[in-house]
Amino acid sequence: MTSRVDPELEKILPLLPLRDTAGLTPERARAELVALAESRKDVPMPELATAKDITVDGAAGPIAARLFATRKTPAPTIVYFHGGGWVAGDLVTHERQARTLALEAEAVVVSVDYRRPPETPFPGAFEDCLAATRWAAANIAKLGGDAARLAVAGDSAGGNLAAAVAQASRNGGPQLAAQLLIYPAVDLAGNYGSAAENARFPSRQQNAKGYFLTDDAMRFFAGHYLPEVKDSEDPRASPLRSRDLSGLPRAVVTTAEFDPLRDEGEAYAEALKKAGVDVAYFREAGMVHGYFGMGAASKAADAARRRATAAFKAMLG
Repeated sequence: MTSRVDPELEKILPLLPLRDTAGLTPERARAELVALAESRKDVPMPELATAKDITVDGAAGPIAARLFATRKTPAPTIVYFHGGGWVAGDLVTHERQARTLALEAEAVVVSVDYRRPPETPFPGAFEDCLAATRWAAANIAKLGGDAARLAVAGDSAGGNLAAAVAQASRNGGPQLAAQLLIYPAVDLAGNYGSAAENARFPSRQQNAKGYFLTDDAMRFFAGHYLPEVKDSEDPRASPLRSRDLSGLPRAVVTTAEFDPLRDEGEAYAEALKKAGVDVAYFREAGMVHGYFGMGAASKAADAARRRATAAFKAMLG
């Protein structure tokens, strides 16, 4: 294990949002993530053959999505769920990540604009993501996809949603070929406010401050997603709490050394392996939460992202 953050990431840490969680509101969190995306507008977006807005099925009606694809057909189809603590993040803030995934995996990527809390608390986001995945399966030929290579992916809160959707799809379809879980939040029991639960994952205290995502921010986000704390032990909110992980699709799981979510992501990777699931796990030294979107600032972050997407592409054949 390294003893310091990657020097190139260390330079940009003071520029990242959500540093002051006192008085944080959903509106402010959303605005700060949009501002971060806007600050990178001079860095060219990956060029793709297809990049367009579409509509997909949500649990309560149509929802917005964006479709990204290379010229390769039929291609793997990846339903992507953005991060942002369930509360913030959207199609704009995570467009670069979705485009990059489409390019590097040579895949069709459907990025989903699921409903967010506090306007729509749990299980709204999960239900939208599951409905969108089933929509993708039903429309895969129109998307230029391959029915045998449907997958889910997501970062942070999106990784939580992807893991939950993979579990639900095992039980009720559609059949998934793989899942990409990028520094996922997978155990929300206690909404990150329980000393006993937090003690199970030392990284929550080791990396509580100073590395972009903080423990205070996780309590803020989880509290809005799960206003009823009892729901935090529901496997749809906490995939690690599932009693049965057997039969799930192959998984690529990534964590960052300096991330409060590191240890729960690692625990999920280990639990999947023990259940007989094929897992490629990457614990990236020197990285912080969010490194998948920091490749333009850090060569090490760029290389770490490429390792994970290459493994995911290989899983999808």
